[in-house]
Order: sequence, then structure tokens, then C-alpha cells
Amino acid sequence: MVEFEKFELDNGLKVIVNTDMTTPLVAMNILYKVGARDESPDKTGFAHLFEHLMFGGSVNIENYDEPLQRAGGENNAFTNNDFTNYYLTIPAPNLETAFWLESDRMLSLAFSANSLNVQRHVVVEEFRQRYLNQPYGDTWLLLRPLAYKVHPYQWATIGKEVSHIENATLEDVKSFFSKHYHPANAILTLSGNITVETAKELSEKWFGPIPKGTLEIKKIQSEPQQKEKRTLTVEREVPYDAIYKAWHSCSRDSADFYATDLLTDILSGGKSSRLYNSLVKDKKVFSSISAYTMGDLDPGLVVTEGKLVSGVNPQDAEMELDLEIGKIVNEAISEREMNKVRQKAESGLIFGEMNHANRALNLAYFEMLGDAELINNEIDAYRNVSATDIKRIATEIFREENSSVLYYLSKK
Repeated sequence: MVEFEKFELDNGLKVIVNTDMTTPLVAMNILYKVGARDESPDKTGFAHLFEHLMFGGSVNIENYDEPLQRAGGENNAFTNNDFTNYYLTIPAPNLETAFWLESDRMLSLAFSANSLNVQRHVVVEEFRQRYLNQPYGDTWLLLRPLAYKVHPYQWATIGKEVSHIENATLEDVKSFFSKHYHPANAILTLSGNITVETAKELSEKWFGPIPKGTLEIKKIQSEPQQKEKRTLTVEREVPYDAIYKAWHSCSRDSADFYATDLLTDILSGGKSSRLYNSLVKDKKVFSSISAYTMGDLDPGLVVTEGKLVSGVNPQDAEMELDLEIGKIVNEAISEREMNKVRQKAESGLIFGEMNHANRALNLAYFEMLGDAELINNEIDAYRNVSATDIKRIATEIFREENSSVLYYLSKK
């Protein structure tokens, strides 16, 4: 049970406090409700670019990292298709330094042509090194637009193409910042050695004066139901052929998410899982294989990805994969197997919440979903999933007309 209190400032900033006086540290997490799904199709990669720009200096603080490190703090950030997250850990006596730093860059970045040029160059290099010049690196640049035709999940967080970042102007980034980086679009969470009273005092002092900003209603097109199988074959300089097969599934806030998550655990949750035992160990079709659900805010994907054993035909490998998946739909799932994946999910949640940074992130995430209290319903939600639920979800998801397949082949 994660105990917490929450309050909201007049400018719309939501603050959640989890007190634990047994630790000398405080974890601070600021979640901005902006991700790649909020970008324009012709200006993608901006949310990720801002992850970098937010460390490039603000109105009153030229260097974010230096004062934080002097105060004994550590920090990082990440961006995905749904939100952008900044987090840090700092000794409790120095916590006000964190409030000072985070509030100043929420107030306004030090927009300059030089800062934009530096971070634009960093992101472009990341795009090239991680996505274009790395084996299998462009997988999601290919699979997303294959599976999505309307919804902005059709592009990866890094963006559709390098030119969108290369051509980003100072006016573009200023507009993006004012639209998304303000108190009413953010959730601040604190976990560790801090009282609610201190949290209120520091939040009012440092974040209270920041203008509220305008919350825009996001009009995001829903992805229409897929009615036929889609395939794409590419050849690249990679050591092994690979198959990526994706099916449309539910959103993270759906009641069916928990059954979907356990379904993928049954398929590939470790070396005792079905796909590993059948396709890697016994039939030796794949050298490695995994299955997972994306867990996106909007309806997402269930994905299987595997590297093929040399000499195996990709279509034959896909047929073996489909046969194994079909067993979930057509055959009984034992209670022993259900208990195994339930217990694995439960233990993962329990151990994850022992880390204050994880706890702060999860509180912010569930508040974004609708209510931070959802964090305390997770274990019961997994416990209540039945074998019947798994089979129903598998039947709904694993339809051939609902699939998109990327055959990623090694150049001969």
C-alpha cells in the first residue's frame, strides 16, 4: 500500500507527496503530459528535442546539472509517445535546490539560437547513430507506420525523419514550450524524507508564481479498425533475419490491459515460457524471441519479435509462431501457469515500489491516467485475471487481419 496526499496549486500544478522518513533522500518527479502523440505530422521529434533543451539552461540558471551535483543530487529524463518525464534524487536537507532548478526551467527556458543548435545537433546524431546506423535500429521507424495509418503513434519518439529536427526553428520550439510546459499540464510527485507541510511550503514558494498556462483539448484521431494483414520486407546489413509481428490491442487504462499483459507473460515471460520452450529450445526456429504489450495511453500494440536461426525461412518461422499463439486461443490454460504469471507480476510491483524514484514516477503516471490511487489497485487487478479472460483477449487480438508483419532480412 502506497500512502500519499495530494493537493493542487492555484495555477493548476498537481502535487503528490509520499512520506518515508526512513530514507535520507527525496525523489522528485515532474511529468509533463506531452509526448510524440501531441506533435504535428510535419514537425515530429519535438517532445524528445525538448527533453534535451530542458537541460540547456533556463532564465536564471545557466547550467542545470552543476548546482544539482553540488547538492549531491542525480537526475535524468525520458520521453515516450505519451509523456515526458524528468526525475531526480537528492539528500533531504538540500531539497530546495531541486525546487529552485525545476521551477525555473518550467517558468521559461533560456531560448537561444546557440542552445537550439547544440541540442538539435545532439538529437540528429542520436537519430543517426541509434536508429539509422545501428543493426535493427530502424525497426520502429518501419513498424509503426505499417501498423498505424491515422493515429500519431505512427511515428517514433525520435521523429519521422531527421529533417524535422534539422529544420526546427526558434519560433517552433518557443511555441511548443508555451503550449505544453506549464503548471496545468504537469504533475509533481515527491517520495521520501519530506512532509506534506514542507512540500506545500516549497511548492507554493517556487512553483506558485508561475503562470497557469492554457490547457488545450487534444484532438487526436482514433486509429480505424484494421481489416487486412499488412506486411513489409526490408533487407539490411544485419547478421540474422528477424520477424516483428504486431497486433492492435487495448489502451493502458482499459480493464483488459492486465489480461493482455499476463497474456504476453505466458508467451514469453522467461525461459519457462511457451515461445521460448517451443520455438527456441525445442524446434530451434528462433535464436531469441519475446512478446510484450506497449501499454500506451491510446489503443496500442501487442508485439512479438524474434531473431531467426540461420537457414530458417521467415514465412515458416511465422507459421510456427502462429501455431504456438493459436494454442492460447484453442487450448486450456492451467491454473499453475496462471499463478506463475500472476505471482511474477505481483512481485515485480512490490519490488518496484521499494525504490522511491519508481514510486514517484508511478504516482505521477497513475494520476495522469486519472487517479494516483490506481497505484494501490494494481496487485488486485492482476490477481483477478482468469484463464477465461486470457483466452478472450487472445481471441480478440490474434486475428490475422489485425496483424502487421515486418520481415527484417539480412542482405545476402
